[in-house]
Amino acid sequence: MKRAKPSPKKEAVNIASTGKGSGKGSGKDAGKDAGDADTLSPGLYVIATPIGNMEDITYRAVRMLKSVDALATEDTRVTSKLLNRYGIARPNPTFSCFEHNESRAVARIRSLVEDGKAVGLVSDAGLPGISDPGFRVISTLLEEGIHVEVIPGANAATVGLVASGLATSSFTFLGFPSRKSGKRKSALESERESPHTIVLYESPHRIGAFLQDAFDVLGDRRAVVAMELSKKFERFSRGTLSELAEIFADEKPKGEITVIIEGMVRSPRKKENKYRKESTND
Repeated sequence: MKRAKPSPKKEAVNIASTGKGSGKGSGKDAGKDAGDADTLSPGLYVIATPIGNMEDITYRAVRMLKSVDALATEDTRVTSKLLNRYGIARPNPTFSCFEHNESRAVARIRSLVEDGKAVGLVSDAGLPGISDPGFRVISTLLEEGIHVEVIPGANAATVGLVASGLATSSFTFLGFPSRKSGKRKSALESERESPHTIVLYESPHRIGAFLQDAFDVLGDRRAVVAMELSKKFERFSRGTLSELAEIFADEKPKGEITVIIEGMVRSPRKKENKYRKESTND
């Protein structure tokens, strides 16, 4: 691997600069400026990408995408748009790592790392491993003692939660619920007595059926349906589960959907005042 020549003067990073840059970003020293040019250590670099708005990418993520020797991606066509947006040369090799080939991708990534390469891992949007390919790769390589580093960024679950206005102190993330009503209800039943806010993803084609199941199991709690987060047509539908189930019974929205449901709210027990005296009118 080539080591960049030291620069006598440190310059500010240009997030839209072209090419792979003058050298590698440092994986060992996360505190360095994005403009520093050091060699990445061999290993896997899990890189978060925007969930919609292309501007929601960090300087560090851009630097890492310029610095890795190889790139595993959920869909090479989607990732190419991001690389082109920021003038990043496509790493060679760039190869697919999606749900149905993740086991094979692990072997290729392992081989590249053993050859001293820094391999990036991205999904189509957000942080790999969160309801996206990546978990199997990450867990396997960690078990084998291979260096894994996560470059954080946008995530629909946390963005939707904060924007919902519901409690954020604790929450349970359920990912994508089952396509079958019975299994969905069973999963929701396990959360029925929980005080934690529930966050999950759902398909536009099943959102109406899911909301009805949620109402049947959880009762008429407050909930929010967040659609197309960070995109041009971002919108939120707020109400109770019964109201939202009625709205989305016929409406078939497009795009990504995040659902946030209020946790179990227990009414405070009223204490009887033993010393209260009844008043009478004379």
